[in-house]
Amino acid sequence: MVTQAAAPERAPYVPSGWRGLVADWRSDQHAFQVSWGKAMMWIFLVSDTFIFGCFLTGYMTVRMASTVAWPNPSHVFALHIGGAEVPLLLIAIMTFTLISSSGTMAMAVNFAYRRERRRCAALMAATALFGLAFLGMQAFEWSHLIFTEGVRPWGNGMGAAQFGASFFMITGFHGLHVTCGVIYLLTVASRVLGGRYERSGNYQIVEIAGLYWHFVDLVWVFIFALFYLW
Repeated sequence: MVTQAAAPERAPYVPSGWRGLVADWRSDQHAFQVSWGKAMMWIFLVSDTFIFGCFLTGYMTVRMASTVAWPNPSHVFALHIGGAEVPLLLIAIMTFTLISSSGTMAMAVNFAYRRERRRCAALMAATALFGLAFLGMQAFEWSHLIFTEGVRPWGNGMGAAQFGASFFMITGFHGLHVTCGVIYLLTVASRVLGGRYERSGNYQIVEIAGLYWHFVDLVWVFIFALFYLW
């Protein structure tokens, strides 16, 4: 009796090129060889980069085209301590605080992938606290400029009227991003601590939150260079 050999098992068909890209997006799981959530965060960050880029380019254009003297940032953003004027002291502390938060966020991602959820949640909470400290110092800075220096979005007594409009719009927009980031981090940290991602075994949401936070920190570096050092 002759038995018929079993047909070799075929490997699953994986479309390539544009068909593969469309298949990835339709499956709602992967896109561009990365997870759907990470791809969407990258697309959001790229679009946000264009917005901040337009704001900062507009600021540089307005400043270079201004026929009125631009306020000196070393004087405008100085603190008076013991009768002496200390330029950019508050701004230096704000920058150090935000840059330090990137370090705690990076460690949180590391502990997330090591499944140490308590340490991960603690470091994410520490990152959020750094963000809250930054926002508190920014609120103090705004109050000082408005009530002490008399800076307004429509003018000021120290030079070009466009200074106030540019400063409050760009730093306010960045402050909004920091506020959203703090809420985002605290929400994810509470879920990590509650074991929500432990059950699924997928901690990638922590890395996605980290991408957003690192972007916020990077944008501040450009704002710091253009507003406070130029």
